[in-house]
Amino acid sequence: MANLVQSDIIDLNPSEDIIVLTFSLEMVGFRQVGRTLSSKLRKTTSTLYSSETDLDEETFKQVVSVSNQLKKYPIYFVDSPGTPSQVEQTIKDFYHQYVKGTNKHFVVIYDHALLTKQVGSVIETISELERVFIQIKKFPLTSVIQIAQMNRNIEQPERINNPFNHYPMRSDLSSSDAIFQASDYVIVIHRPEILGIQEYGPNHLPTLNKVYLHILKNRDAGKPCILEFENDLAYNNLIEC
Repeated sequence: MANLVQSDIIDLNPSEDIIVLTFSLEMVGFRQVGRTLSSKLRKTTSTLYSSETDLDEETFKQVVSVSNQLKKYPIYFVDSPGTPSQVEQTIKDFYHQYVKGTNKHFVVIYDHALLTKQVGSVIETISELERVFIQIKKFPLTSVIQIAQMNRNIEQPERINNPFNHYPMRSDLSSSDAIFQASDYVIVIHRPEILGIQEYGPNHLPTLNKVYLHILKNRDAGKPCILEFENDLAYNNLIEC
């Protein structure tokens, strides 16, 4: 989802000047590019990376063509984790060099919060990181998209066996209080199919090849809701139903 947002926010807003700074702490930058190629070419990453079978000439030409397009994307990667204060300094340095004094929309994507270098406990580290993001999003035309993890509560048998407990809750987020309070929107991506759930929630939603986005917090636009997507993850894509 973060990878789709990273490229779509540029593709779908051609009249806007957008620049993206991605902290890719779990995956090096070229892997992110590989996922984008996979989505745009409708080829699995294993096919693109395979050393056993050469790509056919037409596919290779498409890879070159899309790669040349991606080279023009104003997306910059940070691969090395840092402490919250180091993250803050990196963002500010980037902002002052590439964004300040322009009309660019500045998007920071942080993947993910729990990979931040610790200063004290995990809770203290996340709380300090959220303080940083609250300050950063006050910059003009700036948005912060941070990725976090769920804890394992949703995998408990008593949750799986009770449809009224299927849907993610605020308490399912790791370090939920700090992240929840700092965020304008909180969205949980869930694939109930991988937990063996065949009918999802009290509304008996289908799970086969489905991915659900639960909007748990929606500060500006009303009450929470659920969005349904078709699983197209083999090609690093989600299809909105």
